Amino acid sequence: MTMRVAIVGAGPAGLYAAGHLLQTPGLQCEVDLYERLPTPWGLVRAGVAPDHPEKKLIVDRLFQHTLARPELRFFGNVEVGRDVQPGELANWYGAVIHASGAAGDRSLGLAGEDLPGCWSAREFVAWYNGHPDQRGLPVDLSCERVVIVGNGNVALDLARLLTQPVEALEKTDIAGHALRALRASRVREVVLLGRRGPAQAAFNNPELEELGHLDGVEIAVDGWGEEGGVDWVTRRKLATLRELAARHVPRPRKRIEFRFFTSPLAIRGDGRVQRLELSGERGSLDAGLVLRAVGYRGTPILGLPFDAEAGVVPNTEGQVLPGVYVTGWIKRGPRGIIGSNKACAAETVGHLLREHAAGRLGRGALDAAAVKAELRRRQPELVDLGGWRTIDRAERLAGLKHGRPRIKMTGISQMMDCVHQGEAQAHDS
Repeated sequence: MTMRVAIVGAGPAGLYAAGHLLQTPGLQCEVDLYERLPTPWGLVRAGVAPDHPEKKLIVDRLFQHTLARPELRFFGNVEVGRDVQPGELANWYGAVIHASGAAGDRSLGLAGEDLPGCWSAREFVAWYNGHPDQRGLPVDLSCERVVIVGNGNVALDLARLLTQPVEALEKTDIAGHALRALRASRVREVVLLGRRGPAQAAFNNPELEELGHLDGVEIAVDGWGEEGGVDWVTRRKLATLRELAARHVPRPRKRIEFRFFTSPLAIRGDGRVQRLELSGERGSLDAGLVLRAVGYRGTPILGLPFDAEAGVVPNTEGQVLPGVYVTGWIKRGPRGIIGSNKACAAETVGHLLREHAAGRLGRGALDAAAVKAELRRRQPELVDLGGWRTIDRAERLAGLKHGRPRIKMTGISQMMDCVHQGEAQAHDS
């Protein structure tokens, strides 16, 4: 019997799960991959920093192979919860795997956090990567100082993007609107706030070392604290931080300051962000833009239990309910690198396959043709694999003319116009 599985989310978690299923020896399986956007790849497309093309290339090659499998269908521009309900998928398929990631943000819980000019790292990253949801984010870079609350790897990505020469970004796939804003940027200083000391900072050493390659950027450190009793990984990070702080940069263009043992108490401003009140004797700090890099957060899925404190769907090795599973950040929380999703997906798929072998998974109420027909009826603008390839090809060709890997389409209507044009050309030929 052929097992039919729906996977919700075409990012790394979902694609790793599809890969595990389709590579299982002796298993007859069909996978339908649902994605809210017309484009797959999730955070590989909308979360990886544009100046890290090597990461995108490696993952792109891996997932292109999975996406091309004949047993897999891509249903893009289909939103679960709008076009089809989670309960319907559980009825249509023998099993459903939710791989929807973490679409929310952790809050600082501060007065003034809702002022214009205070954005989450997720929103800002999506803005400069061209995610359709954040293409219109009113980012104002006319200020001289930006404050980033947090000092993990994402915080370092933000600091690097805001201070590196714009010429370096002109050869990347950064969104056009972000590139224009950075060309006109007046930002001269980025301050990263950390409530604990450098030994407890969340960034990794490779990401920290990258700051040393920024041309004309001075690095300063305020607040070293005690460093005894740390492991070799932490000692290496501290040594890198000292080297960066000791480096002489003649006539620096910009400045990055790590300010440790400092917490924001409130965000103030008349109609928009203007300053932060800080803990202890730190007083206040003028800033025109505040970025909250304190973590992503999962959001509830209709019909499934949800741990509001952890921001995850409670599960046992990925299983939530009979025939319903989770993988990725919605399963374990927003931690780990892209590759961490591989082992996570393997655990979930392993549990699913044991349930299948024990005969505890149903056949599903609809066959493949009936599912596609029903989705087309509900969402005429459904984007299949051919439609995504049309978008992909157009973006790459546009980028080729300007020496860039691609020029992203950032609006759903623009993507759909491209798909329809491709369909018309195919029909005419």
